[in-house]
Amino acid sequence: MKAKGSPEPKKLFIITGVSGAGKSQALKVFEDFGYFCVDNLPIALVDQFADFVRSSPSMTRVALGMDVREGKLLALMPRLLREIKSRGLRVSVLFLDAADASIVHRFSETRHRHPLGGKIAEAVKVERRLLVPIKGVADKTIDTTHLTLGELKEKISETLGLTRTHEMTLQVVSFGYKHGIPIDADIVMDVRFLPNPHYVSGLRKLTGLDEKVRQYILAQPIARRFLKDWLHLIEELLPYYVSEGKSYLTIAIGCTGGRHRSVFCTRWLSQHLRSSGHPIQEFHRDVSL
Repeated sequence: MKAKGSPEPKKLFIITGVSGAGKSQALKVFEDFGYFCVDNLPIALVDQFADFVRSSPSMTRVALGMDVREGKLLALMPRLLREIKSRGLRVSVLFLDAADASIVHRFSETRHRHPLGGKIAEAVKVERRLLVPIKGVADKTIDTTHLTLGELKEKISETLGLTRTHEMTLQVVSFGYKHGIPIDADIVMDVRFLPNPHYVSGLRKLTGLDEKVRQYILAQPIARRFLKDWLHLIEELLPYYVSEGKSYLTIAIGCTGGRHRSVFCTRWLSQHLRSSGHPIQEFHRDVSL
């Protein structure tokens, strides 16, 4: 057990594997876990980089991505890893693999060029031979043939004992349709069906953040029913977005001008989600327009 107040042990993960098996996605997962990630660092610099990590107080969790572009130099990795470990740095190798048919399909689907060039099927065979030395020293091999990004996150978390540094970032934003829908919106809710305070004397110059507007909207039975059902639906859906690997989710709520109904609903939803323990960022894009 780590003593209270003692520095966090240094952790260095090397992520490698067959091209197309998900190395880039795995690095993103490590970033979500709070790791400092470097992709395609030349093997010739790994030794120096490891020394830098060992001496830097802030570099406690680091992940390096390596692929077949290092070619025959990959044969040097077993010896290099032994030397780094002998200096007291905790190093683990994660090897990502997948069935040849799946690799070929992924390259064909994305139309990306294999790092070794030529026909993909032949390049994969050559690549596997080059990766034998580093696969032989891997602490864990993950087969990504049938994994979604969310399942890959779970695999990494379960097999390597990682803990997420934060939950999915949830942003709730109000907007006015006449100013356009936010381009980063994942879920969009139109609340223009609610009675509009804009046409009520004494409310037009106020916003959805004002108490009088709040009371006016909540006095409508349809508003109370909608808010209850909308909150329930969002809370039901959030775990599924997380399990699918979603790190950021933006819920956009719109009315005509973005000053009354959408602003109130955004504030109401944010407050209730926050009270349930969800980390929330609340924005009102058009409230001042």
